[in-house]
Amino acid sequence: MIAIELIKVKKKYPGCSVPAVDNLSLAVEKGEIMTILGPSGCGKTTTLRLIAGFERPDGGTIALAGRTVTGPGQWVPPEKRKVGMVFQDYALFPHLSVEENIALGPPGENRKEKADEMAALVNLAGLEKRYPHELSGGQQQRVALGRALAGNPVVVLLDEPFSNLDTDLRNHMRREVTKIIKAAGTTAVFVTHDLKDALAVSDRVAVIRDGRLEQVGTPVDIYRHPETEFVAAFVGKSTILEGEIGPDHCSVKTAIGMIPCGHTHNLPAGRPVKVSIRPDSFEQDTEGDIRGIIRETTYGGNEIEALLEAHTGNGPVNLQVHIHPEENVREGTELRFHVLPEFVAVIDS
Repeated sequence: MIAIELIKVKKKYPGCSVPAVDNLSLAVEKGEIMTILGPSGCGKTTTLRLIAGFERPDGGTIALAGRTVTGPGQWVPPEKRKVGMVFQDYALFPHLSVEENIALGPPGENRKEKADEMAALVNLAGLEKRYPHELSGGQQQRVALGRALAGNPVVVLLDEPFSNLDTDLRNHMRREVTKIIKAAGTTAVFVTHDLKDALAVSDRVAVIRDGRLEQVGTPVDIYRHPETEFVAAFVGKSTILEGEIGPDHCSVKTAIGMIPCGHTHNLPAGRPVKVSIRPDSFEQDTEGDIRGIIRETTYGGNEIEALLEAHTGNGPVNLQVHIHPEENVREGTELRFHVLPEFVAVIDS
């Protein structure tokens, strides 16, 4: 069952030369956690606000649980859409307790009972009488999530929910929030520009650029098999090379040699393409065909990110590679590599 469906949705703000959302179509299944991922200003928060009803689109339709809430001649106000919202700053009332903040979510009677139920679900049992200033950032976030879930929404929308948290708490809350949403059986849409957030919490990820959908797929899909050059560059580091499909249809001929690739879209031999090679695909090999000089290194704990200036018959080519941290590698070191096909994909075919 489709919980959210956007069909050719458009939104352009007055005074802006380009649309914030441009002919966007996207479907979210019931019980799914979907993350809308993209850089600042790409239209992802506007998309969230259009779903919630905080903005009116200039065109297209939006349906929630099969009910059209926005479309030609149709408009359902935000308070009647059964949408829960977790804002970036949580928007808790400082003069209300945990219990009272959560109780704002459920309509009708038995609000206290529902608030207590939600407090237990979001692991705040025993803290119901505390006020927001007496809570940690993670606890405040769980109050906001409990309030959003208390009204039995069709969907919960979360706008950059982890951006105000430090690194350790952020890692913990990714797991915690995902577990809570799955336990509640609720459909959720996250908005973030942070790749790690998107990969950690999502069933699927929708990558947006300039208000348009670039690619939608599982976290594994968009990382291993980017379909456009933008996705390849935005969803982690990648080396983009021009080439052509090899005679075996399972490799790409490039400036650094034949690159094995298990994701060639079954294109004909000789077809001009671009290929995305993740740093994970370059493996050190003293007998490797790819030889070059390390020009830059960045220590990352469990690995070293490095820029390799590879030697080719047509001049140097820069490659993004990973090196084991125990290797004694400095700038100017010569290394050899071969390419594994696992993180290689044809793009812009």
